[in-house]
Amino acid sequence: MDPNRTSNFNTRQNGYDISADVLGYPESYYATPTEALEKIQVIRGAASLQYGTQFGGLVNFKLKTPSKKPFEFTTRNSIGSYGLFTNFTSLSGTKDKFSYYTFYNYKQGNGFRSNSEFESKNYFGNLNYQLNDKTSLHLDYTYFNYLAQQAGGLTDVMFNDNPTQSNRTMNWFAVNWNLFALRLKHKFNANADFSLQLFGLDASRKAVGYRSNRVSNPDVLGTERDLIVGEFVNWGAEARFLKRYRIKNNTSAFLIGAKYYQSENSGIQGPGSSGSDANFNVADAEFPFYQNQSNYTYPNLNVSVFGENIFKITPKFSITPGFRFEKIKTQAEGSYRKINLDLAGNVILDETKFENNIKDRNFVLVGVGLSYKPRNRIEFYGNVSQNYRSVTFNDIRTVSPSQVIDENITDEKGYTSDIGIRGQIGDKVTFDASVYGLYYDDKIGEYETRNPNGSAAIVRFRDNIGTAVTYGFETMFDWSLNKTFFKQNDNFSWNVFSNIAITDSEYLKSDAPNIEGNKVEFVPLYNIKTGIGYKNFISSVQFTYVSSQFTEANNSKTDVNDNTYGIFGQIPAYYVADFSTSYKWKNCKLEAGITNFTNNSYFTRRATGYPGPGIIPSDTRTFYTTLEFVF
Repeated sequence: MDPNRTSNFNTRQNGYDISADVLGYPESYYATPTEALEKIQVIRGAASLQYGTQFGGLVNFKLKTPSKKPFEFTTRNSIGSYGLFTNFTSLSGTKDKFSYYTFYNYKQGNGFRSNSEFESKNYFGNLNYQLNDKTSLHLDYTYFNYLAQQAGGLTDVMFNDNPTQSNRTMNWFAVNWNLFALRLKHKFNANADFSLQLFGLDASRKAVGYRSNRVSNPDVLGTERDLIVGEFVNWGAEARFLKRYRIKNNTSAFLIGAKYYQSENSGIQGPGSSGSDANFNVADAEFPFYQNQSNYTYPNLNVSVFGENIFKITPKFSITPGFRFEKIKTQAEGSYRKINLDLAGNVILDETKFENNIKDRNFVLVGVGLSYKPRNRIEFYGNVSQNYRSVTFNDIRTVSPSQVIDENITDEKGYTSDIGIRGQIGDKVTFDASVYGLYYDDKIGEYETRNPNGSAAIVRFRDNIGTAVTYGFETMFDWSLNKTFFKQNDNFSWNVFSNIAITDSEYLKSDAPNIEGNKVEFVPLYNIKTGIGYKNFISSVQFTYVSSQFTEANNSKTDVNDNTYGIFGQIPAYYVADFSTSYKWKNCKLEAGITNFTNNSYFTRRATGYPGPGIIPSDTRTFYTTLEFVF
């Protein structure tokens, strides 16, 4: 998947937004720890219009609910390769009308490459109070703090020579995340529910480092580093009303809701200090002629009204139309400094340019879903929906030596559709198979070209490239071999599982040169995951294969002799094989695993800026073991 996937998904935790700015900067540097997850919900098609405009729909990380016991304590400690140590400790319980769930998650390690040490601290608290039989209050608070040294990117020559090497000793990245949410749930009667959710974010992300577009050049102590700091302050409210009703003995449901979202974010880019430590202060006194300096605020306002209705035409067939009205006002207000030097290093131009760029738009998105259930546990389904992706001001103004963004870049619009069948065959096989299509107008993408700002350098240019389509077939199945062949043994479990996606894509038209007819970037033809699991000790093996994919729209081939940039070319096909096992005895559990046990060298990203630029290698073979106690 494209590593910037949160630009195409509305990402939530327990139903509230967790990204930096839902429309202006939809990156989510915080992710819910897997030890705390109850499930991951993915909602696509017409139903996803409840949650946002994004092409991918909704991803919601639903945390565990409080234990029904008065007190439950869980602690998990893991050690692994390259100095990895993690601790996850949770407390949970219910007493009369009050319940709670809280955890603390600590991680540290050195990374499989030099210059890649990290440390993170994550705290979550959930308090719930049942006011009466119909009304309840729920409070969430999330804290996440992360500091990591960035090993930087590699050229193709460097990666092929030694993918674990690093010539970056001055690059650091820090995140500080504070999430708040308060939910009121009220049940008017058995057929009518109401919820109101207030949520907010106070967060920052900071990056400092030496980011030469000549990736093979090592860091030079005493020179300036690029410093990029983003501050995110936003809040919102979302209300929903659900009503169930009957038409000719068939139960239908109507939902209406509204959301208000406001943000006051800011971003600066300036000179970082000449040292190699994690210093995130602006060093303009040390480097007064830094050429990429900027200071911006991003006031954003979003008001939306959404609704859908499940019309149960017959007991087996239903139609679900949905809509979403959006008012989006995004603004970029600030200044950037332009400095030109002659060959002797003398300043020949030094000017500050001010901007106040406002985009204000209103639109309506509609969609419809169909469902037909010919018999129990079998469903045919189909969806078609309009979608929209807002351009991000933060990306437009941040300057990278390897990437240039068109100042006239605009929003992306289009459609998503799918049709498929899912269900269960007895208690042996669970499956889902579908064909799907995505149509993009004004598709945002990148291609390799000379810097249009006058420099002779080759850069990745980001723009509305044209009209594109992505389409394919995906299937998922899980087959219980023990229920098929070993029914008499209730203590034995043996499953085979797979997820196979075949996806193709094409730019149908483009005003950019040599783009029309090309493949869309970050779309591998084959994405295959398959494995087998046993449940005596609960062990499994998973194999993943992803075919090659282009990283920009002019479909540049990989130059294995490139020892300068590392940002151009394909992501080659790769495979990964993982093994895990666990054994539970009373209140204890012992787990162990090997990731990438074939020690395959591969990568999934050619970064143009953070955390590169250049190829970002993926992990080599790693080992881990975990001991869990539950009291």
